[in-house]
Amino acid sequence: MMLKDPYLNEEFEPDLMWFIGVFDVYDREGTRGAELEVYNPNDSADGELLIRKYCLNLPYLSYRHKLVLVESLELLLLEQNYDFQELFEVDEYEAASWPRGEWYSLEDPRGFFQDIYKFAKEAWREDLAKAAGEDRSTW
Repeated sequence: MMLKDPYLNEEFEPDLMWFIGVFDVYDREGTRGAELEVYNPNDSADGELLIRKYCLNLPYLSYRHKLVLVESLELLLLEQNYDFQELFEVDEYEAASWPRGEWYSLEDPRGFFQDIYKFAKEAWREDLAKAAGEDRSTW
């Protein structure tokens, strides 16, 4: 058995875009873009609000998905040379965009993901414990 992607009939990939993809405003500039442009991701108070309200509000992910995602993030945070800013780079041919210019070059992208990790461990504590207590071979 394997943990399936919530949308596709294939194995779940714990890509960090699950956390920050919610900030993609392409073709939603007037709605999601307008909602998000008032926040500065480099401001710690705004960053915490963005993470708690958007990054961790993922109702389509089960408690098992959340555990796999948090564990994946933890491993990447341990890699000293992992380039978190690369996740915010948008190819000019890609149908994606961020709400404000700051998103394209965060002052501390690693710190942003460290905060995601810290707040996820707190907000998802019960889900993470439930999933960690299960036999993964049954997923």
